[in-house]
Amino acid sequence: MYKVFVFGTLKEGFPNFKTNKGIRYRGDFATKERYPLYLVGERFSPWLVLQPGEGSPIKGQVFEVAEEVLTEMDTLERITFPDGYRKVCIPVICQESGEEISVWAYGKLPAMLQGAQIMAELSGEYCLEHAALYRSRQDE
Repeated sequence: MYKVFVFGTLKEGFPNFKTNKGIRYRGDFATKERYPLYLVGERFSPWLVLQPGEGSPIKGQVFEVAEEVLTEMDTLERITFPDGYRKVCIPVICQESGEEISVWAYGKLPAMLQGAQIMAELSGEYCLEHAALYRSRQDE
């Protein structure tokens, strides 16, 4: 089993949750480091940009997933594409207990912001109001 931190469309109750067939792990979490978080492009995709120390701690959920589910998430996040997310290991902290764990997370490289259409900068949390703007690739 793998622990995956989700901060955007893969969260419970959000547009791509159907891909997340994991088991929720203990309460709510936030990244130990601060990161920029943006809504990008006409699809209003949430981008956690891998620039630790900038932005805000990002709130999200942690799920334990089997290898086949992780593979489905990797496909959704397009990790093998030049413009896809990168899967990285980062520390997160449980907001209720203070427990720190290492998890997989999906983020964008800072260079990917060059030429990107930034629709909004978020202050640490992707909410349902942001998800209402999201358009999946299947909607295109």
